[in-house]
Amino acid sequence: MTKPMRADARRNYQRLVEVATTAFAEHGADAPLEDIARRAQVGIGTLYRHFPDREELMAAVFQGELDALVTLAEQLRAEQPALTALNSWLRAVVAHTTAYRGLGRSLMAARAASMGVCQGTLRAAAAELLTGAQQAGQVRADARVDDLMHLACAIALAAERSPQDPRLADRLLDLAVEGLRTRAEE
Repeated sequence: MTKPMRADARRNYQRLVEVATTAFAEHGADAPLEDIARRAQVGIGTLYRHFPDREELMAAVFQGELDALVTLAEQLRAEQPALTALNSWLRAVVAHTTAYRGLGRSLMAARAASMGVCQGTLRAAAAELLTGAQQAGQVRADARVDDLMHLACAIALAAERSPQDPRLADRLLDLAVEGLRTRAEE
């Protein structure tokens, strides 16, 4: 059984997550941890006590937003046709990923258990949307959920590296979703 956090430790944890959220949005996923600790008014040792590595801190920052993406997947599945729901959700994932420069690269390369949990949560939401679109006959049967997640991360990376082209992510998503569609027999 895990011992509950003391009030001061809980405050430090929350402050670190809040400051890291801002730092990752401003400077990307590679924001210096020392700066995050300093801005949170704690020592670097306190940061590492709560978050043994960058991926653990990123997972804590993004967990709330990932929960929102999972909730969005459920809402879209209930309210929209299957392919439209999948398309809308992929766009939300790319928008989320591009909001934090470097997140796409970090998610694709993540090895930490906590980031794996984040990826697993997103993967499960994507799987439900993909399966629904496949069962509706709107998406190719050979499309895999890992393909979708890699596509979303790759599109986010491309958009991140081309800030001069604000429509790039939308165009790439249009191409990707068109490629997922089931083709009628000719």
